[in-house]
Amino acid sequence: MTKRIGSALRKFKHRLEASPREKGKIPLSRYFQVFTNGDRVALKIHPTVEEGRFFRRFHGFTGTVTGKKGACYEVTLNDGNKTKMVYAHAIHLKKQ
Repeated sequence: MTKRIGSALRKFKHRLEASPREKGKIPLSRYFQVFTNGDRVALKIHPTVEEGRFFRRFHGFTGTVTGKKGACYEVTLNDGNKTKMVYAHAIHLKKQ
């Protein structure tokens, strides 16, 4: 059996690269966004913030905010025929 080469984020690193316009200080207005239940949001991982990051499979998905737990929001989304729930920090969410 061969040994796996690379890390868990090996094929995902290109998605975490910020464009030159996004590099630098994070806007506080984006960091402290407020969402209410029923808001439609797009899930996009912000490369410089590790807290509240969801599993990389859901990057690019769109879901609905259904609650809040601490500083993170509970987002339900459809993955094929299944409804799944993800917790994500506000910096990784964008209103639709």
